[in-house]
Amino acid sequence: MKWTVHGERVIYDSPWVRLALADVEIPDGARFEHHVLRMPRPIAGVVITDPERGVLLLWRHRFITDSWGWEVPAGRIEPGETPEQGGAREAYEETGWRPGPLRHLMTYYPTNGVSDTVFHLLHARGATYVGDPPDPAESERIEWRTWQEVRTAIAQGEVRCGLALTALLWVLAHESRVLGEPVD
Repeated sequence: MKWTVHGERVIYDSPWVRLALADVEIPDGARFEHHVLRMPRPIAGVVITDPERGVLLLWRHRFITDSWGWEVPAGRIEPGETPEQGGAREAYEETGWRPGPLRHLMTYYPTNGVSDTVFHLLHARGATYVGDPPDPAESERIEWRTWQEVRTAIAQGEVRCGLALTALLWVLAHESRVLGEPVD
């Protein structure tokens, strides 16, 4: 059943995020305000795989949750960029590796009950090392991890980022031919 939106009032606005209160009415007639988090730009995340090396990951700290974990390169898509262009740029900036041709895996809304955030997941088979990452503050370290190490990291709770977890699990579930091994 579809809710009716009677309007929306902005509480806070910045180039990164907008917080609003939406005046909504649910099908039974009840009407109330609902918090809405608006994100002005979509995000692109890239799984970079290589049959010899595994998958390229970043080990980083997230201050908001005060947690460490493995992540795939990801970031905001700039105005005028396609998800593939934004994903390639972010991967290079964060890792120093230029990904091979990118293939779209999926697009989804990670928290569509409160936010209009859009994630585009992409996959590159292979990458070329260019040099140190232009943005060295993104991670503590950058490593190629075997798929068995990725499975172990997921099982041990070392992949806490929802975008990275979704992307890695998608590849594990659907891309066994890319991995060159059966997916257990």
